[in-house]
Amino acid sequence: MIQPISDEDFRRLTSFIKSQYGITLQEKRQLVTSRLSSLLAEQGYTDFSQFVTQLLKEQNPQKIELVLNRLTTNYTFFMRETEHFDFFTKVVLPELTRKYQKKKSIAIWSAGCSSGEEPYNLSMYIKDFLGMQASQWDTRILATDISQKALAKAKQGVYEVPDTVPESSRRKYFKKIEGSRYAVSPEIRNNVIFQTFNLMDPIKFRTKFDVIFCRNVMIYFDQPTKDALVRRFYDATNPGGYLMISHSENLSKNAPYATVAPSTFQKR
Repeated sequence: MIQPISDEDFRRLTSFIKSQYGITLQEKRQLVTSRLSSLLAEQGYTDFSQFVTQLLKEQNPQKIELVLNRLTTNYTFFMRETEHFDFFTKVVLPELTRKYQKKKSIAIWSAGCSSGEEPYNLSMYIKDFLGMQASQWDTRILATDISQKALAKAKQGVYEVPDTVPESSRRKYFKKIEGSRYAVSPEIRNNVIFQTFNLMDPIKFRTKFDVIFCRNVMIYFDQPTKDALVRRFYDATNPGGYLMISHSENLSKNAPYATVAPSTFQKR
């Protein structure tokens, strides 16, 4: 039986996670205790004190990731919040293809991509929109997450595909393996570049982005952390570019972006 976490150990653990990864857990003591107790038991600990002390001293990336995976939910699915995909297809893609008709390159970032459904979904919409011209364009999507476990699943590209995915997309972009398990087609997989990235770090990618998707990520952050991240996103966005967040999230009134649709913002 794991002993309850002490006030001091809870403070040390949550302060470390907040400072390094932006995740605010100070009000979630019961969640932290219940989700980490089984991990402690699996690793042979009898109390939180030794576990927290070793975690902070060693800062072993694998052990930290185990903790983060228990405390956050890498939950996503194909066709999530389809209003964004509609806006992306009807407004954003026509605008960007006109803008970049000569260089034929669009920069898109799926920030906090979890197990990969979002960037693969975006690639399918792009391929459908560009049709026969798709091979002439560089539309490779940067997809980042802090979780190696989530990225490993994303790179594998094998999913239980829900009924919400249209039959036409299922035929075009997936190959059935067994039962309800499908593999994403090579043309879609090759259009996504997966990379480990902590959203608390400075954003120093080689290019600025025309579209940034960051959905259901900032739910774990407090307002100052969100505001700072949004400013970093803004600096990493091309003029006229877009930021899309989930419908359960919002930006503060002094955010630098202009609102153009529900949960959709533009760098004017």
